[in-house]
Amino acid sequence: MQPVRMGFVGAGANTRQMHIPGFQAIAGVELVGVANRSRASGERVAGEFGIARVFEDWEELVASPEIDAVCIGTWPYMHCPVTIAAHENGKHVLCEARMAMNADEAHRMLASAENHPHLISQIVPAPFTFKLDATIAKILANGDLGDLLAFEVRHASDSFVDYEAPLTWRQDAELSGFNIMAMGIWYETLMRWLGPARRVVALSNVHVEKRRDADGSLRKITVPDHVDIVADMECGATGSLCFSSITGLGGSSNAWIFGSEGTLKITTAPPTLWAGSRGDQELKPVDIPEDMQGDWRVEAEFVNAIRGEEEVKFTRFDDGVRYMEFTEAVTRSAQLGTMIDLPLRAH
Repeated sequence: MQPVRMGFVGAGANTRQMHIPGFQAIAGVELVGVANRSRASGERVAGEFGIARVFEDWEELVASPEIDAVCIGTWPYMHCPVTIAAHENGKHVLCEARMAMNADEAHRMLASAENHPHLISQIVPAPFTFKLDATIAKILANGDLGDLLAFEVRHASDSFVDYEAPLTWRQDAELSGFNIMAMGIWYETLMRWLGPARRVVALSNVHVEKRRDADGSLRKITVPDHVDIVADMECGATGSLCFSSITGLGGSSNAWIFGSEGTLKITTAPPTLWAGSRGDQELKPVDIPEDMQGDWRVEAEFVNAIRGEEEVKFTRFDDGVRYMEFTEAVTRSAQLGTMIDLPLRAH
């Protein structure tokens, strides 16, 4: 069995909760090193999980001959430079979502991956519909809905707006770029079912215009806390997407797919699929056979791909580029007040 020596650049919540335990559970995977935001935080992670070495900085880690593959668990602002440096040092890359700050960075990451085809390059996927995805795909492939006509996605906060909450990285454009709440995650999921969009138009707003950062300074906020999007998909369906962190008692996330002969409703907490056909009076829950239920296996897929045992499916860099193009198109549309065609032209 081919050993895989892992290094971790950034060890945030998802890395500690999912990636490190996931890699620890795979035979032949060695946790060799970590480079976190500070040496002290890196030492805490190394001590907690038995990682052999704490590196002074990420550049030292990606250049180390002791490491075969890098898991990037930083905020999006680091994803592009770390990915490219890892490739140039002969390292496989598993990069946390969202892929990048913007579409240009995503294209640069994809070009780097294509220039190093012997290396595995994978983006951590959107996981909340894994249980349902195969069944949804089968229903659509069978034509059970008839012609695909429309869709809706709504991801809303259940809490009322908090004007006093401190600034987080998700609200900081210098750290998150054009990523807005769960928009990229949902669009990645939507592409699994309907394919990509060909044009979008959006309206957005920033209702809390300033927040205090870690040192108490007031910072201007440019990342929207509410956005409404209309998208025209290549499959012919047109639909709306709403993302909001200011809709008190707004309920959980859900999506609908409407066809000429049937309707699907997808809820995420817990993952549940509902369906109805022409002549039905209401939607009914769909029983998902156990062998059709997907699950989180990101680390296993990455390691198996390195070992040549399977190919990356969730999520490839080219799909990451598509959702970053969508993300940037939404931002451009809201800023310019116009419809944006996809894929984006070079700019």
